[in-house]
Amino acid sequence: MRKTSTGRVAGKRVLITGAARGMGRSHALRLAEEGADVILFDICATPPGLEYELATEDELQETADLVAERGGKAITAVVDVRDAEALASAVNAAAGQLGGLDAAVANAGVLTAGTWDTTTAEQWRLVTDVNLIGAWNTCAAAIPHLLEQGGGSLINISSAAGIKGSPLHIPYTAAKQGIVGMSVALANELAAQSIRVNTVHPTGVLTGMAPPTMHKLILEDRSDLGPIFGNALPVPLIEAIDVSNAVLYLVSDEARYVTGLQFKVDAGVTIR
Repeated sequence: MRKTSTGRVAGKRVLITGAARGMGRSHALRLAEEGADVILFDICATPPGLEYELATEDELQETADLVAERGGKAITAVVDVRDAEALASAVNAAAGQLGGLDAAVANAGVLTAGTWDTTTAEQWRLVTDVNLIGAWNTCAAAIPHLLEQGGGSLINISSAAGIKGSPLHIPYTAAKQGIVGMSVALANELAAQSIRVNTVHPTGVLTGMAPPTMHKLILEDRSDLGPIFGNALPVPLIEAIDVSNAVLYLVSDEARYVTGLQFKVDAGVTIR
């Protein structure tokens, strides 16, 4: 049953991928604080080719527990967004439990680092499969449920790299810019069905997505490129909650006529 609270997203049911920690967890908690129930998916494993560890099943459960503490209902599943069939099946099951779906946040993402000549085909496949195809799979799994509700909101987490030509992680930049094209195309296709599609573009966020190679590349190997990553505002990194507040707005009815937007939460990095 839907809630009867008076929060900004009271009664809404929201899917979030990459929800076990970092920005995904932050989105879940912020939405729960404002009355939403959430579906929390995460791969809870680390694919080969990443320099850092992804979240665990314990962390996914911890996110669900924190949602419950805030009065929200949470349904969890271990899901790889690259697997379209498994993702759609999990969305169908969870939406059935909640009685529907009102929004989806394609948040799952990975990052590899390297100069153009050290970037491998395996890195291209991993990053584009998770970040771009995974976002598409999330949208495709959610759209039938939004159509049943007579509309809804799709929010695809891009990046400042989705707007500017961020170097030293070319597959990531390509995937995040691809998300923009996918989203505005979907926004046009789905507008007649009252489904809104928007992207959110954070600058660097304090999360676990931090390959050590990237730090070395910017500070040592290609320090000439360092200024590209500098924010205009006097802060090196933003917090996940800053991005979650944008997600909250786009899920809410406050944004009922907002679609096709590239919502920057980037401390001004893209104006540099």
